[in-house]
Amino acid sequence: MAFRVYGARVLYQRVVAVRIMYRALSAEVHPQSHADFLKGAPHRKHPGVTNLKTLRLPDELQKAAQAIIHGTEVSGLVDKARSLTNFLWSRKRAPEDVTLRERAMALEKNLWEKTKEKGGDVDLQLLKTQITKKVLSDLRKTTYHWSPMRYDEELGVVYMVAKLAGGYAAVKRVLNEIKKRDPSFSPHSLLDFGSGLGTAVWASHSFWGDTLKEMVCVDNSGAMNTIADRLLRGSSEKDEPVIKQVYFRQFLPVSPKVQFDLVVGAFSLSELASQKEREDAILTLWRKTSSYLVLVENGTKEGHQILMDARDILLKKQERTAHDPRRPSVFAPCPHESPCPKLFQLPLVPCNFSQAYSPLPLPGVPDRLTERFSYLVLSRTDWAGGEGLDWARLTAPVLRRPRHVHCQVCCSSGEIKRVVVTAHRHGRDVYRCARSSDWGDQLPIIQPEDDSSNLE
Repeated sequence: MAFRVYGARVLYQRVVAVRIMYRALSAEVHPQSHADFLKGAPHRKHPGVTNLKTLRLPDELQKAAQAIIHGTEVSGLVDKARSLTNFLWSRKRAPEDVTLRERAMALEKNLWEKTKEKGGDVDLQLLKTQITKKVLSDLRKTTYHWSPMRYDEELGVVYMVAKLAGGYAAVKRVLNEIKKRDPSFSPHSLLDFGSGLGTAVWASHSFWGDTLKEMVCVDNSGAMNTIADRLLRGSSEKDEPVIKQVYFRQFLPVSPKVQFDLVVGAFSLSELASQKEREDAILTLWRKTSSYLVLVENGTKEGHQILMDARDILLKKQERTAHDPRRPSVFAPCPHESPCPKLFQLPLVPCNFSQAYSPLPLPGVPDRLTERFSYLVLSRTDWAGGEGLDWARLTAPVLRRPRHVHCQVCCSSGEIKRVVVTAHRHGRDVYRCARSSDWGDQLPIIQPEDDSSNLE
């Protein structure tokens, strides 16, 4: 009997502990009322949903790509495309000269200290030469050997097979958020920096169509510009382009006064040789931005860090030009302008998102793939319809369980929190919205500014 009483007490204590923990989890964030965010929309289409179903290339673009593939003489195209994909995914930034000098000095100092510990008579000149050789040898073994990508016609076709569909899916997923959250935005001009195959042109045209009157694609590779132009013309080089008013350039427009409603830089900052080049490019692109600047990179630690550097450059410098003094503000994905909390977590996991897509139909290629990417959207405009501005961003897949949903969200306070959403604690509408949401969406749960509690 005593054992049964003891067991009952232990069970009761566990239940109480679970209830207390559950309340703590649920009380971290505060839901908006139904009238504030749904506005008559079904829960599965609430304003925070920006995910798209599996994307496929526009028919004209896919046919043009297949025509180029059929006309090429590149052997082992699919295998080469797979190798290029892996290479680009693992690609890192070029090491800075300052970093290399610091590492060389540290290695040299360490070698000299080891030599002193051994003692004995030594030829200092000979020892200095040996240490220098050892330092250079160690640097060669441990330093990432970066080299610029030089796209000729053959490598351009391989890149098309490797990245056309995935790049299009990532850019379209990001532009979809602008389209949904700012429906009044109707761009007339587009600048695509590092345009490559012109995926930003196709993605933006799918949303705004003939509203876009001028689209300038800038890429220093003449071969890549030729392929992008061919993709616009369909199966025949002599055909009229499917999308008109597209202009290809190898350099950015010179005039600082020329601005574009939408500026896109997709997978391009990572191809610049130094931090100085990236900073100059970011500032130039911002000067040319009239409304939105969209930056997309691989969803790796490198890609995420490049975007956070760009974010810091623009927010901290607060650069204003004489003809446009409006300050930058973060539109997406961050619901705040504080330092990214993921950069301070160990192990370091990049802030990235995913989009399913259908690749080009080729032998040995799956019917469905996923593009993992990081992105940053900065706004120069006071856009209307900002009901999602301070919402929490889902930064991991949603775990749906019976009568509750586990969510990891980035809050407007600049903190990453794990939240258990229930109908009892957050209301039926917020709960159903959470069950209908996924990684990358926003939730109608606002982190109050005076809430200093943190579960992490």
